[in-house]
Amino acid sequence: MQRPAPRPPLRFSTQTLLLQLSVVLLVVLFSAAVHAWLTYDRAGSEAENRALTLARTLASDASVRADVLAISQQPGTPPAAELAAGPLMEAAEAARARTGALFVVITDETGLRLAHPDPERLGEKVSTDPSEALAGREVTTRNTGTLGPSAGAKVPVYAPDGTTVVGEVSVGYSMETVGQSLARDIGPVAVTAAGALLAGVLGSFLLRRRLQRLTLGLEPEEISTLVHDQVAVLEGVDDGVIGVSADGRISVFNSAAQRLLGLPDLAGSRWEEAPVPDQLKSLTRPGSGGPEALELVAGGRVLVANARKALHRREDLGWVVMLRDRTELQQLTRQLDAVGTMSTALRAQRHEFANQLHTIAGFMSIGQHQQAREYLGRLAATGPLKFPVDQAELLQDPYLQAFVGAKGVEADERGVALRIGPETLVRGQVAEPQDVTTVLGNLIDNAVNAAVAGASEDRWVELEVLDEPDDDGGTLHIVVADSGDGLAVGTDREAFFAEGFSTASGPGPHSGRGGGQGFGLALARQLARRRGGDVKVLDPGTKGGPGAVFMATLPRTTAARAGRNTTGQTGKDTNA
Repeated sequence: MQRPAPRPPLRFSTQTLLLQLSVVLLVVLFSAAVHAWLTYDRAGSEAENRALTLARTLASDASVRADVLAISQQPGTPPAAELAAGPLMEAAEAARARTGALFVVITDETGLRLAHPDPERLGEKVSTDPSEALAGREVTTRNTGTLGPSAGAKVPVYAPDGTTVVGEVSVGYSMETVGQSLARDIGPVAVTAAGALLAGVLGSFLLRRRLQRLTLGLEPEEISTLVHDQVAVLEGVDDGVIGVSADGRISVFNSAAQRLLGLPDLAGSRWEEAPVPDQLKSLTRPGSGGPEALELVAGGRVLVANARKALHRREDLGWVVMLRDRTELQQLTRQLDAVGTMSTALRAQRHEFANQLHTIAGFMSIGQHQQAREYLGRLAATGPLKFPVDQAELLQDPYLQAFVGAKGVEADERGVALRIGPETLVRGQVAEPQDVTTVLGNLIDNAVNAAVAGASEDRWVELEVLDEPDDDGGTLHIVVADSGDGLAVGTDREAFFAEGFSTASGPGPHSGRGGGQGFGLALARQLARRRGGDVKVLDPGTKGGPGAVFMATLPRTTAARAGRNTTGQTGKDTNA
């Protein structure tokens, strides 16, 4: 026999709605019951007060007091017929008829009825205890007597002299009348309860719709799973992720974004007021142009950022901004370019060296030994491989020799002479080649571009490098000058280091040069400042040359060369 398929569980919103309706129903019923009980109790209290007032009035009537005293002084109890026709019966019935009371009873000092709505019960003992009233105390009661349930009062009757209790007056109002009064009031109570129930049901439905809209129709289990997945994904990727909600607040700021931007977690803050680069904010503004990526420099890194609109069933959820780190890629690209340039130069020099060997062999074959010796002397003075860099021998560090030599080959191909200034002195060796490559390469490239674009026919770039030894790592000072037309007149020097300010084309410094992207100087300065140094403009230059002069200071980028003593002198004279 096939078992029936299990019924799917109720949705969370449905469960919430049913729970709210149940709570509203219970609250309304409880409130109605309490209201009904309070109304019933108030009506009973009012009946007791009316009974007490009527009983006091009768008990204080002089004729009633005199008649009760007269009967109490008689030996024995008068017959019922005599009592029924007596003045006490007449006064009691008149008061009962006038006020609508259930009963008005008058007794003597022993509790025997002297007046009662039922004449047959005259002369009998009252059904309820009269001892409190006969003891001189007024009491209110709710009990059931011979005429049914009632709310009433008992008041002592004093003799005309006012000191002796000679009887009591008992007045009661029917509780059924109180119930009828409650029945008249139950209509408004029921209407109020129904209105409260309707308002509760309507509020529950509205709350259910809002809950569905806020949770996008997802169940709590699905939301919990999404939260776990979101945390795993956002914290498990190397890309920075920034979520901006539709109301302009940062909802997501993962650890990668904090690391790339060098900022703390900004979740919950206003996006337009957040301390992030303005280029990122521009991606989410109206008319930003969609998902096109842009590059910016932040925290000493070159970042690629793009933003996409987040939609769910046509509902605007805000923006998602993605950040990718391209710093290491750009550094590797620059190093590979330098290595490629050096390889090309080495192949050319190998060709030249082969030609030189052929020349020496020719001298030897024809017996011109003296000319061969002179030729070898000239080769020994200049070295078998020669980069097109004037005074390259002033750079003792092999890394700087190779890198600057490669840059010299590039500059020579563009008709620019790269030379080393006479003040150059590097006693240590480069310990941080990546940062030195980035800063030095940017400055030389910009200077070569300036020289090419300048009006001067004598195109040159001069580089001076000086290291300052220190126990924590030497500081490298770099000065680069060119023969270009200088920087744009009237431009703030700090503007040259702004992100996106290109020295390659358009208005600005070194206008008309090719190949720039507007991030070289900004990145170079941030890298230098991150190490405690700086990159700045020493001289903006003049129209017609000479061009601008830039200076970079890079602390902790050199180390003492092996074999150098504490006085800064090598163990061997390299110039001997």
